Amino acid sequence: MTLMPITKSAKKALRGSEKKRLFNVNKKELINKAVKKVKKLVAEKKGKEALALMPEVQKILDKSVKTGLLKLNAASRKKSRLVAMIKKAN
Repeated sequence: MTLMPITKSAKKALRGSEKKRLFNVNKKELINKAVKKVKKLVAEKKGKEALALMPEVQKILDKSVKTGLLKLNAASRKKSRLVAMIKKAN
């Protein structure tokens, strides 16, 4: 059970954390959609189209590292695995 904030500063902190949570949820959905799009193209044996989408996916992942949403190694791992999947599909 979560307690409702009582003090003014606690209410303000709750508002801020809710804004940040929504921002993070939206960014994670954007990342997942981009990754799924590439994986779908790989599954359909469309390696060239998937390769064309990779710069966009890399840009999204790099920005998420910059804002602190993902850790550097996690983003690097995602990029590496996607490129390996594309190479295998070609």
